Amino acid sequence: MSVEAQREALFEYLLRLGDNALILGHRLSEWCGKGPVLEEDIALSNIALDLVGQANLWLEFAATVEGGERSADELAFKRDVLDWRNFLLAEQPNGDFAQTIVRQFLFDCFHVELLQALTKSANHEIAGIAEKALKEALYHRRHSGQWVIRLGDGTEESHARVQGALDALWGYTRELFDGDAIDEMMMQAGIAPDPGDFETNWKNAVGAVLAEATLTVPAGDWSIGGGKKGVHSEHLGFLLAEMQFLPRAYPDAQW
Repeated sequence: MSVEAQREALFEYLLRLGDNALILGHRLSEWCGKGPVLEEDIALSNIALDLVGQANLWLEFAATVEGGERSADELAFKRDVLDWRNFLLAEQPNGDFAQTIVRQFLFDCFHVELLQALTKSANHEIAGIAEKALKEALYHRRHSGQWVIRLGDGTEESHARVQGALDALWGYTRELFDGDAIDEMMMQAGIAPDPGDFETNWKNAVGAVLAEATLTVPAGDWSIGGGKKGVHSEHLGFLLAEMQFLPRAYPDAQW
């Protein structure tokens, strides 16, 4: 494999890491001022800030790997929808509070496993960012998991809503573990794991919380993917329109 091919693969992989964090962080930020209680409003906003901060680190490194042609801000605010590499799960709408929590929990369990593996990356920059992000992801997983239990084992209505959210989002989780040529190249270089390697751990972590929450694991008779190859749902375009409006309308604006 040529040096140029390795560089392009690493850039693509870093975009995936940064895009997942940024898109999910933006989704959570939509709750700011609208949380069900003040404490949770603050908690969701803080988790959103954590994810945006992680996205900044990944995209800054991606910009360096690319050769400085674009900055992290340009990668965040001046790419069109087909250039984004986040999972479809991350871009799904907030829905009600139960749907937001279930989406977050399913991602958090995956995120912890991924970051733990990336702390052992042969790329020291990636290992360093992953180590920092892992501390936050562990808190995120604990927070969302506690809410899944509280809602699932709560009232009849909260149980029905969180089970409905789980049924609606479960099909998006298959994509988390589907590897492709980029993953294979990163794995061969010792930079990143095979995403399929920690699917069992993810299922065990998710299953334990769902059991305590008296929720039923969906049958999983459907799945959809393509996000990390740039094939997205209709929701991402609307999200980007809001997120990117200011820097695109006023490209020379300075804080």
